[in-house]
Amino acid sequence: MNQGQRMRYIKTGGIVALVLFVLYYLLPGSTPSVGKFPGGDVASDPSVGTAKCTRSYSANKPLIQYALMVDAGSTGSRIHVYRFNNCGPTPELENEDFKMTATKEGGSGLSSYDSDAEGAAKSLDMLLEVAMKNVPDKLKGCTPIAVKATAGLRKLGPEKSNAILKAVRNRLETVYPFPVVSEANGGVEVMDGKDEGVYAWITTNYLLGKIGGPDKNPTAAVFDLGGGSTQIVFEPTFAQAKDGGMPEQLAEGDHKYKLSFGGRDFTLYQHSYLGYGLMAARENLHKVVIDNMHKANPDSNAWLSKPVLNPCLIPGTTREVKVPLGEGHALGTSVTVNMTGPTTGSAPQCRAIAELTLKKEEKCTIAPCAFNGVHQPSLSKTFSREDVYLFSYFYDRAQPLGMPESFTLSELKDLTARVCEGPKSDSKAWDVFKPIDGAIKELQGRPETCLDLNFMVALLHTGYEMPIDREVKIAKKIKGNELGWCLGARYVSLEISNRLTNIDMSLVFPFSAKKVDGSARLARSHRRSSMIAFWFFGSRRCLHISVHCTLRRSRKRIDLVGFDLDSRSSHDLVMSYLLHSQIQRVSLLLCYFSSLRRLMSAYGHVWLLYGYL
Repeated sequence: MNQGQRMRYIKTGGIVALVLFVLYYLLPGSTPSVGKFPGGDVASDPSVGTAKCTRSYSANKPLIQYALMVDAGSTGSRIHVYRFNNCGPTPELENEDFKMTATKEGGSGLSSYDSDAEGAAKSLDMLLEVAMKNVPDKLKGCTPIAVKATAGLRKLGPEKSNAILKAVRNRLETVYPFPVVSEANGGVEVMDGKDEGVYAWITTNYLLGKIGGPDKNPTAAVFDLGGGSTQIVFEPTFAQAKDGGMPEQLAEGDHKYKLSFGGRDFTLYQHSYLGYGLMAARENLHKVVIDNMHKANPDSNAWLSKPVLNPCLIPGTTREVKVPLGEGHALGTSVTVNMTGPTTGSAPQCRAIAELTLKKEEKCTIAPCAFNGVHQPSLSKTFSREDVYLFSYFYDRAQPLGMPESFTLSELKDLTARVCEGPKSDSKAWDVFKPIDGAIKELQGRPETCLDLNFMVALLHTGYEMPIDREVKIAKKIKGNELGWCLGARYVSLEISNRLTNIDMSLVFPFSAKKVDGSARLARSHRRSSMIAFWFFGSRRCLHISVHCTLRRSRKRIDLVGFDLDSRSSHDLVMSYLLHSQIQRVSLLLCYFSSLRRLMSAYGHVWLLYGYL
């Protein structure tokens, strides 16, 4: 045996000895893990306490949790500061603080800043002041914040929107103490339209008590009308086939959304119509008027300098309107004209224009279709009795004019006709609004109210094909909490976190537990096995986590990438590491050998940790 062979044997023997040593000391025993809060968390002072209970339900969850969500909409940004208690097995919403950016012409959303990314980021400062004021100092470091932009940034284009999102993330991470949800988990992003609708559905049904509890109640449908897009979400039911065969089911496609929430499984229909929000609808209707005028005057553009009659404006009113026409239009990409209302109310003519914008004649690939060629199960057949909730601009336009919480589409149509009559001296159509506080002022300051209401009627009745006698409900808040997608998004995050936090890694980091409080506080014992290898390079800057386990049941390879502690995203540890399958001992050993091989080639100090779940 030569010297080289002898050295190889010695090295091999050393590696085997190290493996056996590690396995001997780290293989799981029968003693269960101990949670971060043995016996449950108790309040250290009144700011982190609750009147609902004195101790958290779980030994691995804090008594009080805060979460921040910024809704960066097309017309303005809003912050929601949520306070939850963990007195029960699922988080309970205790309080919500809400603030919106100041209203201004053209909107105050992130998209209104166009190429001024830094200005867009700084526009959120007034909202963050609410969070700084309401979240206790000792919880700021473990209160996650996310910013979700909607249709406004979708329409702005990827280059400008990405610059704005990057500036927003940088400002949040460098100026404020709240951990920002990581990019991998959509911390600062343009939200998918389907998620926007589904989260709004969760918010509404959770606040109504229809989901999240032990009872299987029928759920409500949600119709959300934003500035740039509109969403529809409902849970259709299909009657049993008459011949005793299999019942009809929701057709496959992007419209089908399977959701597990609160111990129940839901199959939802959802669709988000980009370009059919209320502000976008105004542009669409104005464009139809301009196109019709251009067709009537193909040889001259002199009419552009004269008042343009628009049946969708209140009689006697005028409005200077910039109308986007798109690339390649004969009149240019846009025109600015003075539009004037008719001499008498013209609600039917306005509604006809609104119906044209819905494109009901588009090809329907999967029947039945609602509008613009989009498949939708019939509301009259699959959702005929359950509650229908309308919010956002549906509420903002109808409620100030005295509409009750519940009304039919026929009554909404009557309101529209009355508004479109205008305040003529020989008509008493507006007299009914005089006893309603602020109604006349609302109408006088918004000549497009006739247009807005006609579009709503057309959208609901002609577009979604909702029966004219169908009763609907409008709401802005339920039980004091704002409706919309924000609470639903945050509640889903918390529910996922609570499932993920069933992982008790019993982590003994070579740095203080305070640094990883956001993730460690969310750990909880679970009977699953995994191998997690951590290595720490020189400083506390970067903690890389790699899990290489072959899960026999799911046959998935888990490869979890690192995150940056200094960017205060450590709470996102639990957002990515839910192991759904029981890992067998053979897989466990494979994990050890795979991780050891990687660790032995790594530079710097190495800590090997095992978590028995």
